[in-house]
Amino acid sequence: MYFFDEDQHHAPHIHAKYSGDEAVIEIPSGTVLAENIPGNKLKLVQAWIEIHADELMANWNLASKGRTINNIEPLR
Repeated sequence: MYFFDEDQHHAPHIHAKYSGDEAVIEIPSGTVLAENIPGNKLKLVQAWIEIHADELMANWNLASKGRTINNIEPLR
């Protein structure tokens, strides 16, 4: 989560990395802003965002205020 990355992506978002590639996905909508990971991995990340949208937005708000973010459970 790079909350200072508002020059490139103005909405709250996460960067998901897989095998050296990266996708940028908006939270809480799951809209793909930039994609360079396999489609099946992208769908897993979008499912995880949907499950944890509230937690992700809370972390975005904390991070944008310079506060420590909370851990979020991985997709199992």
